[in-house]
Amino acid sequence: MALLARDLLAQETSEDTLDRIAAAAVELVAGCDAAGVLALSKGRVTTLSAYGEHVEESDRLQGELGEGPCFDAARRTDEGRVYRIRDLTQPQSRWPRFAPAARDLGFGSMMGFLLYTRDDDFGALNLYSHNPGAFTPASETAGWLLASHAAVALASARTQDQLEHALDTRHAIGEAMGILMERHRLSEADAFAVLRRLSQNHNIKLRDVAHRVRHRSDREA
Repeated sequence: MALLARDLLAQETSEDTLDRIAAAAVELVAGCDAAGVLALSKGRVTTLSAYGEHVEESDRLQGELGEGPCFDAARRTDEGRVYRIRDLTQPQSRWPRFAPAARDLGFGSMMGFLLYTRDDDFGALNLYSHNPGAFTPASETAGWLLASHAAVALASARTQDQLEHALDTRHAIGEAMGILMERHRLSEADAFAVLRRLSQNHNIKLRDVAHRVRHRSDREA
């Protein structure tokens, strides 16, 4: 786990981090044949990463049916927000529609761990086994530890992505201001005011306005 924590933090992008999380689940958690990271935003389910077969189909089913361990993991307020389905071949009163559908995909047992939550958005790490009864309490502990490390690494990766995005935006706006200042003999404040006015009048993000100014300048050069 210590080596994994360093490995996760060393990933360059959020996508790389998520892919490493899913792969590590299969490598480290006994009985795990497939894993994935799912996100729910504004009622829409998205597979952020998948390692193994039928993970995306399972995510899609949870979204379409509005039930499943990832949903419960996100809404749960006790017991660490972890769910373990020991045997999908048996009737499941909690997920009467999802359980048989997951069984049809070839899954015999499953676990779900909350990764993050923000307002109505959340992410969950889901672990799958082809065999019923594959996940033991020890497997659950290992999965919970992995999810804890993964959540920290994912938060770090998201922060880094946001920082790089902010720096790119700042650079684009600076270049666009320079173009306006040179071509129209504007002050720095006036050039920024022009960009802001265009953004407001056309309901376009300031960053996108700056990119358009740069692209137009490149075409005219």
